[in-house]
Amino acid sequence: MNTQVMDSERQWRRVRDYLNLHRFDLSQVAVEGFAEELRVEGTPLLGRPQWIPSSPVPLEDVRLTWSEDRVPTPISGAEPELDHIRPCGEDGTPYALYADAVGALARPRLFQNRQCYGLLGLDSTRPRPQLHFTRGQYFDVINICEAAAHEFAAASLASSDNGAVPAASAMPFRTAIGDPTDLGRRPVMAAISTLTIRHDRATGDAQFVLHWRDPQKVASGGGLHQVMPVGMFQPSHDAPWNRGNDFDLWRSIVRELSEELLGTTEDYGSATAPINYEAWPFNMALQQARRSGDLRVSWLGLGIDPLTFVCDMLTVIVADSRLFDRAFPKLATTNDEGHLVAVEDGTGRSVGIPFRADQIKRLTTQEQMQPAGAALLRLAWQHRADLLRAP
Repeated sequence: MNTQVMDSERQWRRVRDYLNLHRFDLSQVAVEGFAEELRVEGTPLLGRPQWIPSSPVPLEDVRLTWSEDRVPTPISGAEPELDHIRPCGEDGTPYALYADAVGALARPRLFQNRQCYGLLGLDSTRPRPQLHFTRGQYFDVINICEAAAHEFAAASLASSDNGAVPAASAMPFRTAIGDPTDLGRRPVMAAISTLTIRHDRATGDAQFVLHWRDPQKVASGGGLHQVMPVGMFQPSHDAPWNRGNDFDLWRSIVRELSEELLGTTEDYGSATAPINYEAWPFNMALQQARRSGDLRVSWLGLGIDPLTFVCDMLTVIVADSRLFDRAFPKLATTNDEGHLVAVEDGTGRSVGIPFRADQIKRLTTQEQMQPAGAALLRLAWQHRADLLRAP
């Protein structure tokens, strides 16, 4: 390996490490480049005002539509505007895409270019919100979102004032993307971020579970706290029969609940046959709880991370404490993406984070939270009367 290649790799790794160590701080700087009216509830998350409903929407009232042919977008991740951050491979030529560089130089444990449901737009003018989707690939998140974050980190490192938004001339790729809330500018692979609340109706006490994302395990959002579960909106497997069968927000959420809270496998056997959700005992129990009102799932909107431009759909689950304890008798302390964050209750047992004003303020102002998680906590607290009301 020649000196030029080694220097190129060393510089790329230096910026990538800086990005992973300082995602929270960089997000706080990046959001200053956007108008105040685009911020969600005073958090760093970006969102158009019409993306956030005035009150929680029952998840079953959110409608999904499908377009078979992907709509061409101006930004693909292969733009020459990214040449200044592309490292050289062993043959001395730059990697074509950011995902190629990540795979070769900083490959995390979870790194697979799976199919995703690509978000085309949100129509919130109807009585029921309507989301429009098409075909997509997970590496669009890496090639566009992580590349944009890397460019911001590189510009911040090179700036004499890394507490200020770098000049647009130092970030040609982000400048080419333009308004990150314009969902037609680039392929958008949306995650579903879900705040899970355990509610004791008898005492009024409520708790929620919190996650820390390990940068050694994940390619995006590492080193930050986040609500849980969180997962890309995608089929359970790339086999063609899953695309239609899994095209449902609840079905995506219930798989993530099982994987992240219970520590179950992501292998549902759907490589050979679609998941029979109606016969899955875990899903059957939670669906019955939804019908009885012991578990309610609400849509709180949509937002964009100001640093990575990652898109998150915001949902919240409120589960009656008795149901929660039956469905999740023992929470998994670690999973493939990080570990559970817990507080002690004085008895030596780890419990959830109290859903209280002081905890919401601490997590959204003092801790290193992902913007989507911070917005979910703030929005859920704002709507706590609706969310915690008796069915």
